[in-house]
Amino acid sequence: MFYIIDILGTIAFAISGVLVALNKRMDAFGILIIAFVTAVGGGTLRDILIGETPVSWMKDMTFIYVIILSTIFAVVFRNKIDYLRKSLFLFDTIGIGLYTVVGVEKGINAGLHPIICIFLGTMSACFGGVIRDILCNEIPVIFRKEVYATACILGGVTYFLVIKLPIASDVVFVIAGAVVITVRLIAVKFKVSLPSLYKD
Repeated sequence: MFYIIDILGTIAFAISGVLVALNKRMDAFGILIIAFVTAVGGGTLRDILIGETPVSWMKDMTFIYVIILSTIFAVVFRNKIDYLRKSLFLFDTIGIGLYTVVGVEKGINAGLHPIICIFLGTMSACFGGVIRDILCNEIPVIFRKEVYATACILGGVTYFLVIKLPIASDVVFVIAGAVVITVRLIAVKFKVSLPSLYKD
């Protein structure tokens, strides 16, 4: 289940990266690079911090194949994906939900404190998008008022609350990931945002 979630997160983030690159009218190489850094950027930083090297995608070629196939799929069917902006938001949201859970679980396996595990989950989920946005000359979503990293933190907290209940670990993964996705969707739907310190 953990491996499947990791693959699904990779697919979601790769497609998210492709959609941003297409909006920026990049060439084929640029699209592939943006898809790649979006999909594995956060996970790479996470693995380096916990000393898990070579990082996961270097040890398992499945991730490379998945990114390439996801990129080709998104490019070929870009005209079939209605409302690119909405699609980008959806895939990005699914990605952060899945990768938050993966990061938290990696932290637990490394024997880290729950707070550090939540930090790793948030970083896994957000920093691929940060790298993507910086390369595409955009202000990263995590640095704006939108509820983004906050959703990941809530998902991580949920993970540690639910894991104490007598339920299967697979269900814990699903619940924690669903919390991230749901909080993000609700925040955007009802325009909920963090307070800004900037004054006109």
